[in-house]
Amino acid sequence: MFHELTRWRRQDLIDAGYALLLLLLAIATGYLILAPSDLRATPLARPLPEPRPGLVTDRLTPTGHVEPTRTRRSWPRTVTGKVLDSHRQPLEGAGVVVDGKEYLTGPDGAFKFEGSASRTPLLVKMPGFEKATVEPHRGAVEVVLRPHVIKAAYLTYYGVSDRVIRNRVLDLVGGTELNAVVIDVKGDRGWIVYPTEIPEALAAGAQGPATLRDFDAFMSDLKSRGVYTIGRIVTFKDNALANHRRDLAVIDTRTGQPWIDNEKLAWLDPFREEVWDYNLAIAREAVRRGFDEIQFDYVRFPTDGRLAAAQYSKPNSKETRLPTIAAFLARARRELGAMGAFVAADVFGYTAFNGNDTDIGQRIEELTPHLDYISPMVYPSGYQRGIPNYRNPVEHPYEVVFETVRLILKRSGHTRVRVRPWLQDFRDYAFDHRPFGVPEILAQIKAADDGGALGWMLWNPRNDYTSAALRQKEGLAAK
Repeated sequence: MFHELTRWRRQDLIDAGYALLLLLLAIATGYLILAPSDLRATPLARPLPEPRPGLVTDRLTPTGHVEPTRTRRSWPRTVTGKVLDSHRQPLEGAGVVVDGKEYLTGPDGAFKFEGSASRTPLLVKMPGFEKATVEPHRGAVEVVLRPHVIKAAYLTYYGVSDRVIRNRVLDLVGGTELNAVVIDVKGDRGWIVYPTEIPEALAAGAQGPATLRDFDAFMSDLKSRGVYTIGRIVTFKDNALANHRRDLAVIDTRTGQPWIDNEKLAWLDPFREEVWDYNLAIAREAVRRGFDEIQFDYVRFPTDGRLAAAQYSKPNSKETRLPTIAAFLARARRELGAMGAFVAADVFGYTAFNGNDTDIGQRIEELTPHLDYISPMVYPSGYQRGIPNYRNPVEHPYEVVFETVRLILKRSGHTRVRVRPWLQDFRDYAFDHRPFGVPEILAQIKAADDGGALGWMLWNPRNDYTSAALRQKEGLAAK
């Protein structure tokens, strides 16, 4: 009996041992399958994969944040790397953005920065290329950027809020070579297109009559389609704020009221930095809403109306205008670049030909060092005095666009700026009132390409574009 009991106990111990062993094997197997990859051992001798153009490890959300997929590693205290183009040539002046700071690459495409052990992915950007994000990891970073040529149509403040107009333009983007839209964030009257949270804007009545309430859903849709988004901000022409804060407005010396231009709209005083603060607050909010680029329009002094009656907080001269506009753009580029956005400015086409500031504070050499893109408005109808050798510009759309783009590139060669012009897709208003149709638009597109521009944008104030002038996406795919 004693021996039988002992045998049973011995068998129990053996069975328990087998059970414990099986349990340990199950735990180990589950760990290997389910544990985060960061906790697994990685052979140190494993070669790094060959970088691919435009490698993005996480998708950007409409707010510009990266969707978390797993617990991230942190960057080392010192981060180094290189940014290359698709031919593996170094890209000088590329921006590397992390935690609200931007670092620029040197002539060899290299960058280095010291910082805290951040878990934020790097955002790498360069005008003319797609943005890319890089997850935190140990070792040097190498990023290969893919070329990106923007071809855009414009949506006005009212157009983007009208479902029929909005869908008509988006259908055009979906079916043709267009891949971007320019949207009025703040239009000519100072109204903001989406529900803003900026107290000064709300107090000024900048939440206008056509606010797009479901704007975030609209932006999400654009992102899901891969559409590049440009937020246009009419800067110093602002009827809403000028009438609400007359201390910030250009004043009419005859009446003591805000000065108005020929469109009966008031202007803000470009010399006042509180005006800069306001426009940059809107720009930052637009970037947070998902815009890839901020484009400043009317970033200048007025050109029409009773100019002699316009009173500013400082003397209005070439010596004061130029540094003022350049300083505003420098601050915009510094603040918005650190958020991962590109910065652009619209300028008159005549600035390509004028050696002075065109009496509005716009001169190519002063503005381009602070921009990613410069967008001359090369509408032939806007050249009322013609250009050298071409007195009637609407008869020569190719020559007007080509010469303007060529001269701006020549004068901005000391910078990394890219030229992306506005093209005319509307009836002439200054000469013989001819329609601008397929031949005129194709001539402008060819001129922009031949002159060295990187992309273009179509302007039509009714958002009614000449689709027959645009290549279809099926044809592009066949090539």
